[in-house]
Amino acid sequence: MRKVRKQHLIAGIALLGFLIYPLVNPWQPYPQGVMLTMFLLAVQATSWNIVSGYAGYISLGHSIFLGLGSYTAAIIALHTGVNPLWVAPLGGITAVVVAVLFGSVVLRTRGHAFVIITIALLLSSQIVATNWKPLTNGSDGITLELPFWSADFQNIPFYYAFLLLLVLTVLFSGWIARTKFGTGLIAIREDEGKAASIGVNTTVFKIIAYGASSFFIGVAGGVYAYYQTFLNPVGSFAILGSVLIVLAALVGGRGTLYGPVLGAFIISLVNEGATVYGGNTQSRVLILGLILVGVVLFLPAGLLPTIEAAWRRRHPVKVEYTDQVGALSHNTAVVRERLPQEAGPGPLLEVRGVVKRFGGLTAVDGADLSVERGSITALIGPNGSGKTTLFNLITGNMPADEGTVTFNGKRIEKLPPWTRGHLGLGRTFQVTRLFKDMTVLQNVVAPQPDGKLRTMLADAVSGAEASRARDLLDVVGLGSFAQQKAGALSYGQQKLVELAQVLMLSPELILLDEPAGGVNPSLLGRLTEVIRELNRDGVTFLVVEHNIPLVLDLCDPVYVFARGRCIASGPPGQIREDPLVLDAYLGDDWRNADANA
Repeated sequence: MRKVRKQHLIAGIALLGFLIYPLVNPWQPYPQGVMLTMFLLAVQATSWNIVSGYAGYISLGHSIFLGLGSYTAAIIALHTGVNPLWVAPLGGITAVVVAVLFGSVVLRTRGHAFVIITIALLLSSQIVATNWKPLTNGSDGITLELPFWSADFQNIPFYYAFLLLLVLTVLFSGWIARTKFGTGLIAIREDEGKAASIGVNTTVFKIIAYGASSFFIGVAGGVYAYYQTFLNPVGSFAILGSVLIVLAALVGGRGTLYGPVLGAFIISLVNEGATVYGGNTQSRVLILGLILVGVVLFLPAGLLPTIEAAWRRRHPVKVEYTDQVGALSHNTAVVRERLPQEAGPGPLLEVRGVVKRFGGLTAVDGADLSVERGSITALIGPNGSGKTTLFNLITGNMPADEGTVTFNGKRIEKLPPWTRGHLGLGRTFQVTRLFKDMTVLQNVVAPQPDGKLRTMLADAVSGAEASRARDLLDVVGLGSFAQQKAGALSYGQQKLVELAQVLMLSPELILLDEPAGGVNPSLLGRLTEVIRELNRDGVTFLVVEHNIPLVLDLCDPVYVFARGRCIASGPPGQIREDPLVLDAYLGDDWRNADANA
């Protein structure tokens, strides 16, 4: 928190300096021109950071929105006589519309295709602008009137216009980072599959982020068109503009608030120096290429994160890496703060005839399973029997090839993972999948219990959502670890944080995948105590576990899985006496547990 305040203080001092500069040095148009191009690049890099820094989806064609904004303002001004400055916000709206339409198609998938397609979209826009002569005047370009103010003011109005846009863009980016929407974007960057399992509608989040990243660039494009007074397709949709945006964010540190601004200032100055003293365009491209190589090799995290890491090494904060936890809060009623789903008829969860094949291997073969409301049901069996695969089919992390999954009386096998989370179905993973670069508090705030816009825009730093996350950390005894990085915790502590993360969904049913696996025995008792407390409060559990004594003590009924299907089910005593289970799957563990009972 102190580090954040220091960054805000430095940014405030820099802003004050930028505000004063034209007043104390008004007759220097060249420095003003250089600085306003710095502001323009910073607006673009900070906007790009929303989708490519926070969400991790790299766009190499983001300068398209500057061109769209420029042409929107220029065309309206040309046909209506309205000053481009007054219609510049319409350039932002045009950019958002194009981004949302384009993103709705492309951002439904994952992978590197998005990077290539953004470049293709940029180059396609250049071709369209060149050939749509009745609207854009083609390669001849559009010429606008000179600024309406006196030449004595020179570039000062543009200087303040771009500075204002930069301030608004940084505030907007900072606001996003503080919301559950922002934590959801970072969750997508860290682990998109896990983000979907905790209720984050990854498709909608990515589309909104892409649209949000375009608005201020489009507005800046309208102002830039008036500043240039001339635009053509080649200059407005240049690939080099996108390269500068990406390079600026990488140099400063993508995913941070002020990193893209710092990087934009550095790259703008280097670009200007290369243009003035380099001799030709090729030398400028060479210099920028060398900077890119240097950043990738020596500053992969960017300048600002590298400086912060060096500061932390010189001023280390003591972190507790043991399996200690604080006092357990028995106020588990916080888990049920939100209204539960209406109870449907029959079992809470019913799986019938579910099949999952991987090529010639049938991992789940006609599996049947029922989980009664209010129970702690166990699912046991040897490694490779299909237990975790069945969990993935129930929660939507994998699609089932055949069969039905009914939750709370509703068929859910066709629903995406986030919708199942909104219905009250949560899970933990066999190997914890926390977002390691986020704080413990951010990890617990990140889940989206519903798809409402109000929830998405809720404050993740303070307010009701953050308060509830702190209460849930108290429930699992980790309230004092809220501001630590999740990756700094022990494995057992991470298991408890993941449980608190799932509880943020206010789940009716929690699927626990080997909750005792790899946990220090000192924490195992705490974990089972939390499970029992939550179960008494109305939460139902389905537990995959190899710790047989724990299963005997905690769970009833017990299902035994083998070769992708259930071979036995019933209370622990009955399962313990089943010869097939004893001989083929449980062996000495059950016999020893029985002998020690």
